[in-house]
Amino acid sequence: MANKQKILIVDDDENIAELISLYLTKECFETKIVGDGETALVAADSFAPDLILLDLMLPGMDGYQVCREVRARSQTPIIMLSAKGEVFDKVLGLELGADDYMEKPFDSKELVARVKAVLRRSRSQAPAPQPEEEQAQVVHFPGLAINMTDYSVTYHGERVEMPPKELELLFFLASSPNRVFTREQLLERIWGYDYVGDTRTVDVHIKRLREKLTDPDGTDAWRLTTIWGVGYKFATD
Repeated sequence: MANKQKILIVDDDENIAELISLYLTKECFETKIVGDGETALVAADSFAPDLILLDLMLPGMDGYQVCREVRARSQTPIIMLSAKGEVFDKVLGLELGADDYMEKPFDSKELVARVKAVLRRSRSQAPAPQPEEEQAQVVHFPGLAINMTDYSVTYHGERVEMPPKELELLFFLASSPNRVFTREQLLERIWGYDYVGDTRTVDVHIKRLREKLTDPDGTDAWRLTTIWGVGYKFATD
């Protein structure tokens, strides 16, 4: 029998945490509950979860900081949980590397569905082993190389660290230069048809890519361009 997938639940409300654990255990997940950020970071290493459900309002180190620390050393999928429903909070969570964001209170069936959807996307995005003789999937532009074989981006000779979805979005756009894609097309292609978030996710990731691929001298012969009211394209001169 295959090993159960493991979910780390980080929430200082014991009742909510136990309820979430009950929902997930019924779906044959293995769960572990911790109530603060520092313990969550330890459990992220020792428990080695397949996904983390992370509450924002934690004692001591808050959920944003926990997300930042986890993302700095692994790509474990993270779903943020919060009573905060403002756009700013959602965007900040996504900018820090969260894979999804759910407002409290939430429906148990929706929570389980989102957990399964994020896990499916995580599995499908893992690079598959390739024969040595198979040519690497790389696109090159002046000053830029995007390599999907080892998930790396090199910009003017320097390696740029970015989460998988950022890299996949950049590679997808750069693989079809000057072609315009709608936000819905990009959302479906990169995040999957079953993604339950909204198109703002695409905007957040484009913003992060632009910040990492800055061109202070204006010499790059390519750029990520917004087509207002439509979407984005990787434009070349």
